[in-house]
Amino acid sequence: MARARADDLSGLEQRVGHVFADRALLELALTHVSVTHGRGASYQRLEFLGDRVLGLAVSSMLYAAFPNEEEGSLSRRLAELVRKESCADVARDWNVGPSLRLGDSEAQTGGAKKPAILGDVCEAIIGAIYLDAGFDAAAQVIAHMWEPRMRAPRRPLRDPKTSLQEWAQARGLPTPTYATVKRSGPDHAPQFVISVSLEGFAPAEAAGGSKRVAEQAAAEAFMRREGVASASGAA
Repeated sequence: MARARADDLSGLEQRVGHVFADRALLELALTHVSVTHGRGASYQRLEFLGDRVLGLAVSSMLYAAFPNEEEGSLSRRLAELVRKESCADVARDWNVGPSLRLGDSEAQTGGAKKPAILGDVCEAIIGAIYLDAGFDAAAQVIAHMWEPRMRAPRRPLRDPKTSLQEWAQARGLPTPTYATVKRSGPDHAPQFVISVSLEGFAPAEAAGGSKRVAEQAAAEAFMRREGVASASGAA
């Protein structure tokens, strides 16, 4: 049984592109909280770390690959690349599912195929690689899997309002609301100041030549202030 598990992990290491000096880190990255019933170590701390490593590595890739793009566009690209669903896609490419350690109830309900779990494990593996061999090793694995996705997005980049709404919904928060703070200028060239509000957070404001443009700018300002783009694959 132990030999079969070792062979399974060796195959996973080959697919990921990193052979662990400390394989216990990989084992931990594959361990769901349902195994420990909250009383032992699971992949959650590694997931937290891996999310930040992934964000930095992908941000660096985007900065180099798109030298003429503004921050807003880069942020939207980042948000799409590091979102939980994108991480789950990578985990599927690695065929992580058969290697997961799940509690009986989670295994019986198809936990090995759940996008939320696969996304978490992908980030946890990245965190494990970082601890095992440092940032450069993690960045190399990330570049191999994420650069093709960066060059050829699998879906159109989401606008800031959609990104903010999905981020709020993922955390059980109500839909963000938008309000006109000020309207100025002549009828043929109006200027709107729009505020976006979300329960538990300070409002964010931005201006634009139409309500739609100002709303998008306000959503982007909110995300930039709260670090939503860098944290979108986190929770």
